[in-house]
Amino acid sequence: MPNSEIELAALVGSRICHDLISPIGAVNNGLELLSMAGDGSTAEMELIDESVCSASARIRFFRVAFGVAGNQTIGVSEAKGILDDYHQTTRWDVIWTLAEAQQRPDIRMCFLALLCMETGMPYGGTVTVRSSGSKWVLTGQAEKLNIDAELWSVLATGQSAIKLRPSQVQFGLLPIIAREAGKQVTSQILENEITLSF
Repeated sequence: MPNSEIELAALVGSRICHDLISPIGAVNNGLELLSMAGDGSTAEMELIDESVCSASARIRFFRVAFGVAGNQTIGVSEAKGILDDYHQTTRWDVIWTLAEAQQRPDIRMCFLALLCMETGMPYGGTVTVRSSGSKWVLTGQAEKLNIDAELWSVLATGQSAIKLRPSQVQFGLLPIIAREAGKQVTSQILENEITLSF
């Protein structure tokens, strides 16, 4: 049995992502075959291909963020590849400054933190990811922020005075997972900048 409700939720996340990635991969393979055969409108094929690539990128990102962390490491090229694919059609850019492979649990917390940053930067922006020893620091810069103070307070306390919506689940998960790892999530919000560390 899982050791905690969080671990059980992570198993559910992993199962969903695992089961969805195969049919999406099959659709992508089908598109490649149609492309080689010369069937279908180019515009239609491009639209379907873009949607399939976006869905695949999201599943890969969510599998790390919401799935079981385990004790594996994730290499620099894999982490950057997931982020580049995930943000390809979004308004956000992520600058990954880490030069070495990282433990999957740390990258899981980083990906959850990125989802928090996106919530506070709904109009787009740039997030720089750094680490110093065991401490991770994400700095987001945007022309305009949209900060819900009650929502952001959840990161520091792990307790929510408001009912979280599905799109806000990362705010509930990150402090719990960080606490289990012996870390504390802190955030600082300025006029055009968010700093989130753990």
